[in-house]
Amino acid sequence: MPGPSPGLRRALLGLWASVGLGVFHLSAVAQEPFWADLQPRMALVERGGSLWLNCSTNCPRPERGGLETSLRRNGTQRGLRWLARQLIDIREPETQPVCFFRCARRTLQARGLIRTFQRPDRVELVPLPAWQPVGENFTLSCRVPGAGPRGSLTLTLLRGSQELIRRSFAGEPPRARGAVLTATVLARREDHGANFSCRAELDLRPQGLGLFENSSAPRELRTFALSPDPPRLAAPRLLEVGSERLVSCTLDGLFPASEAGVYLALGDQRLSPDITLEGDELMATATATPSSEQEGSRQLVCIVNLGAESRETRENVTVYSFPAPLLTLSEPRATEGKMVTVTCAAGAGALVTLDGVPAAVPGQPSQLQLNATENDDRRSFFCDATLEVDGETLNKNESAELRVLYAPRLEDSDCPRSWTWPEGPEQILRCVARGNPEPSVHCARPDGGAVLALGLLGPITRALAGIYRCTATNIQGEAVKDVTLTVEYAPALDSVGCPERITWLEGTEVSLSCVAHGVPPPNVSCVRSGEAKVIEGLLRVAREHAGTYRCEATNAQGTAAKNVAITVEYGPSFEELSCPSNWTWVEGSGRLFSCEVDGKPQPRVECVGSRNTSEGVLLPLAPPDPSPRAPSIPSEPTPGIYTCNATNRHGSMVKTVAVSVESPPQMDESTCPSHQTWLEGAEAAALACTARGHPSPQVRCSREGTIQPQRLHVSRQDAGNYHCLATNAHGTDSRTVTVGVEYQPVVAELAASPPGGVRPGGNFTLTCRAEAWPPAQISWRAPPGALNIGLSSNNSTLSVAGALGSHGGEYECAATNAHGRHSRRITVRVAGPWLWVAVGGAAGGVALLAAGAGLAFYVQSTACKKGEYNVQEAESSGEAVCLNGTGGGSGGGAGAEGGTESVGTMETPAGGEVFAIQLTSA
Repeated sequence: MPGPSPGLRRALLGLWASVGLGVFHLSAVAQEPFWADLQPRMALVERGGSLWLNCSTNCPRPERGGLETSLRRNGTQRGLRWLARQLIDIREPETQPVCFFRCARRTLQARGLIRTFQRPDRVELVPLPAWQPVGENFTLSCRVPGAGPRGSLTLTLLRGSQELIRRSFAGEPPRARGAVLTATVLARREDHGANFSCRAELDLRPQGLGLFENSSAPRELRTFALSPDPPRLAAPRLLEVGSERLVSCTLDGLFPASEAGVYLALGDQRLSPDITLEGDELMATATATPSSEQEGSRQLVCIVNLGAESRETRENVTVYSFPAPLLTLSEPRATEGKMVTVTCAAGAGALVTLDGVPAAVPGQPSQLQLNATENDDRRSFFCDATLEVDGETLNKNESAELRVLYAPRLEDSDCPRSWTWPEGPEQILRCVARGNPEPSVHCARPDGGAVLALGLLGPITRALAGIYRCTATNIQGEAVKDVTLTVEYAPALDSVGCPERITWLEGTEVSLSCVAHGVPPPNVSCVRSGEAKVIEGLLRVAREHAGTYRCEATNAQGTAAKNVAITVEYGPSFEELSCPSNWTWVEGSGRLFSCEVDGKPQPRVECVGSRNTSEGVLLPLAPPDPSPRAPSIPSEPTPGIYTCNATNRHGSMVKTVAVSVESPPQMDESTCPSHQTWLEGAEAAALACTARGHPSPQVRCSREGTIQPQRLHVSRQDAGNYHCLATNAHGTDSRTVTVGVEYQPVVAELAASPPGGVRPGGNFTLTCRAEAWPPAQISWRAPPGALNIGLSSNNSTLSVAGALGSHGGEYECAATNAHGRHSRRITVRVAGPWLWVAVGGAAGGVALLAAGAGLAFYVQSTACKKGEYNVQEAESSGEAVCLNGTGGGSGGGAGAEGGTESVGTMETPAGGEVFAIQLTSA
């Protein structure tokens, strides 16, 4: 038998504890009331589960006891005052076990309550309709059999994940089991294909258990909408046997259109339609090919099915048979002069017409006869048949062509006796002969020469011109004809008949003529460019006849034009403008003497010195057409008189030229230094600038920027940049000169920080600023005995840290450069509250003062024995700083230069200094 459960063990422990206490306090128990207890008093067990119950009492010696229940039990354990029993297969929704004991002739009882729960293992959603019309209600019903207690159940109906309705069954009797939830839902288009389901929740968390959930299998809903209107049929009213005709069936308002089924049939013949969907519209298209067995009246049926409904349309059509008419010729290819019979026939009931002549009655053929001639060749005959079907008249026709055989004929319209073609473009030469069979045509020169390629595209050349004999041949005979071919071409002006360049000599008589080639012969005329007058007859040549002439040859095929350049030649001649008698060469210009001589051809010019220094010297000449590569004159030409000689094949000419040499201005460092220095206060003078050049240049200098008024003496404002400009007839040269003004030093500022004096132990700084050029050297003189003085790198700042009484007094700052020296003085006062020190009474005080005076005198005398020296050199030494050489420190007297500025004053007795021990106040 299995051991007791943990709950049973806890119950037994409690029981044993109570028994022990009862034995220990026997007298007390006898005085207490007796009771029976059942644990657990209330229990919730899953249906079919098991449970241990513990029944106990505090009666010391119960007579008997037990557990009354209708449930099955599996085992029992007993003690003196307790009983434990396992109940199994608990299925009742609710049961009340009773625990009892007999004690002191009394019955002690305890009642318990056991309830069962069942998980929602089965959640069923009632099947949905196969198809549900849109806009109509349908029912959703969910069943959860056996699950409970019902009061802890919640059912939810869902569309996909969307909750439609949720219901809790709280408040139902504890014994109630199972639940049903029903809802009415309106079917919508968007519900098509949606899944509906039911979810059950058994919430036992308030009883200390969990939440048990389960869902039904989803069920898909299919909705549909079908228009009440019937489908629309589109089909011809008449269908011919064996012909293919399209029929279509259309219906709007279908949803979902893709689920619709279509039945399309012609009589008993079911058609195979192609379905096309567009939104809610369906179109079924099929090809109907009726057979002869279907001839007569038939029904065309279209049925559209969707869901459990359908829409149907029927239309009547007529199936008929109407073969094409038959047209026959007794001789399709007849020889000229032969008799031909033409017959037109059709099926029963059809009326035929041959070339507009109807048959006597329907069903009979129509005929005609003719004697074949050349004009009947390629004649067409038409046979038309009409048939009456269901009130409509139908037509069919047939045609045939008659060929007549006859001998060739060469007519002037098809093969002209004279051909004229332009040269150049490709042409097709045609000489066509009439005849049947079609004749072959051959054209060749009578002497057996060239043969024309008739009917072919080819270029027309001058070589094809001439007379040709054309022969047309077929099986019926031949025809012969002579033709003349003329090839026309545009004018041409070549170099033989019309040269591009012609040279005339001034004073002679000539004529301008050009010969052109072309068919028909061209007309040639020449005019000078820019003029309209045609040149005709003899001309006496003058220079103005030189130029370009336009010669133009014209005929029916076009125009040819050519430019003819006429050159008129003549002997040399000098012009003063192009070859001056006096020429000045400017140094540095690189120019050559230009002596241009008029003449054709261009004369050769040479200039040779004829007098003085230039005799026999060749003067370089500028080329007639200057270019960047033209040579420049290598050196200065020799001035003098030159003779220039110009020669060409028509003569020569001489001219005398005088040559002189000049130069433009030039300044450099030697004539105009770029840096010049003036001294302040000196008499004002002009800049030292001159220039070389011929003729002598004039030099002017002006200051750049703001214009300054003229002064008698130099001032600092005169410093700056000056622009010097040298000018003569051949150009200018400029130079920038920087002027510096030097001046004596001036101590512009001597200041103390802080102002108003300094207390012993404090810090102070003296700043000295000097104005000078070149920059001044700064030096200081301090009061005698002033120690620990610091100076900046350029001596412009003197600083003291921890001021003593010895630092009070007069300080002098001196500025020195090459042009002089200047100084200024300032007095520093070191003062504060007196501190009197008593040492051993009055005698001690006198001794202390004497010792202090002696120390001060020693320091003073030591510091001043060496006399005046530079402060900067004593900056780091332990000696006293005393640069005035006297050892005294008086304030108030003015120095030899500059003045004295006082920063705090201190009264000093005549002839010495007073020393006191002082402390500054905080």
